[in-house]
Amino acid sequence: MTKQPPLPRSVAPRNPCPQRQRAELLDRVEERLRGLFQEEHRLWRTADARGAGLIESLAELVGAGSDRVRPVIFLTGYLAAGGDPEAPEPIDAAAALELLDTCTLIRGDVRDNAALRNGIPTLHISRAAEHERGGWAGEPRRFGDSSATLAGDLALALADRLACGLPDEPRRIWDELRLERTIGSYAHEAATAEYLDDPWPGRCVSGCDRGCTAGWYCLRHPLRMAAALAARPDLDASYDAYARPLHAAWRLRGFLDGGPEYAWDAQLLREILVAPEELDDTERVIGELVERSCRTAATSPLASGWHEELATFATRVAALDG
Repeated sequence: MTKQPPLPRSVAPRNPCPQRQRAELLDRVEERLRGLFQEEHRLWRTADARGAGLIESLAELVGAGSDRVRPVIFLTGYLAAGGDPEAPEPIDAAAALELLDTCTLIRGDVRDNAALRNGIPTLHISRAAEHERGGWAGEPRRFGDSSATLAGDLALALADRLACGLPDEPRRIWDELRLERTIGSYAHEAATAEYLDDPWPGRCVSGCDRGCTAGWYCLRHPLRMAAALAARPDLDASYDAYARPLHAAWRLRGFLDGGPEYAWDAQLLREILVAPEELDDTERVIGELVERSCRTAATSPLASGWHEELATFATRVAALDG
């Protein structure tokens, strides 16, 4: 009897498509966040039920988020730099970025007295309502604000725990991100209180400084962290050159479409002070800025398939409605 040759084994593609590769890492980030909260809840539910309740609230808020903007940007930069998709460090770094953003959002919601976040009541609102229902001592609003601030502290502590295992250079950029975002947020709040805040994001086009609290930290720092973690210091300048015009385009799009950073004063400026032809000029500037980012991506030494993905990402970011 003639022996039949063995059937060929299915071989996974050597270069999976960028979107699928990133999606697989994002799934691992979700698992990391869920596991982190489950472990903390398990530890605290017997030690201090009130502490477990705070962890539950934070976990619910993080779980309600869907866009994961910072992890997406970071993982895009990491994979484009040729980083190892099997390594645990990028998962921890991406989860840390999400928790850092959560901390910032919680504190911003308290300052703005926002009612909803990710489709659920904000922490300070839900905790104030709990205080009022229970007939507890003190003022419900002060309790809600304090509880939410502590939840932000908890998110930051967990983020630092995840980031502490990073190598020296990405950890340095993480520390820089934390510091500059805090100082930048204060500078923004102070300028608003002094009636000096200008809704027109013109300085983003000419070149942002450390006082900008929007996409500057959303884009530039995660990409630079990604290059450092992938041991690609040669990409630091390229990622910086990619992020700067894309950040400006994103800010201009937010101004035109009424993004969350822009209140009634920006709408007034658009409708009364900005002529239709100037709006057309702004659209043209957005297109030019995106083209600059795309040219940078096209000429950067990236992994196969990621030049196009970075260009597509830039176009998508600048087209976001708000």
